[in-house]
Amino acid sequence: MQVSPASTSENHHRQPRARPNRTTQSPYALRGVRVPLNSEVGGAFITDCSRNRERIFSDAQLQEKYEIDPSDWDSIIKNKPLRLAVSRECERRMLNGDGAREAAAKQFTKAPQVLGQILENERNSPKHRIDAARELRATARSDDEKTGDAPDRFVISINIGSAPEDKIVFDCGPLKQKQDPTDGETESW
Repeated sequence: MQVSPASTSENHHRQPRARPNRTTQSPYALRGVRVPLNSEVGGAFITDCSRNRERIFSDAQLQEKYEIDPSDWDSIIKNKPLRLAVSRECERRMLNGDGAREAAAKQFTKAPQVLGQILENERNSPKHRIDAARELRATARSDDEKTGDAPDRFVISINIGSAPEDKIVFDCGPLKQKQDPTDGETESW
């Protein structure tokens, strides 16, 4: 019986082969600067590439936003670490609903024009024209529901009994605004 070298005791305790160190440095420049994919700007770029894959952003919008030369575009889309990161981000966005919300918001921007056409077409029934007018009014006045003077507040009310003194109220004050870490536009280069 012949023993293969892999099963001998001297090879059995061998350290696992080290993987080559794959850099997360992008092989291309965004706005003229090489950016690591695991940085904030790299993360924003991956998110925007995911939006591109979901057809929320066009290639031209992505190239313009990050000042990508069209000649570099082919090397970007062939970059395997970037493609894998974009696939992971697309899956994350699918599972938490971000992609669907953004796609719906993009489609919603077409609604006022469609409603305007329904409203202006005299051949449509009066009911449909009135419904279109109501929806347009609601869309046009959506910011009236909340004024800019009154920030969102977080209030906790606990009712222990029916008497007013049995009520405990915690007013945590205005909510602090968080800056979106995926927004590459706000970060200075």
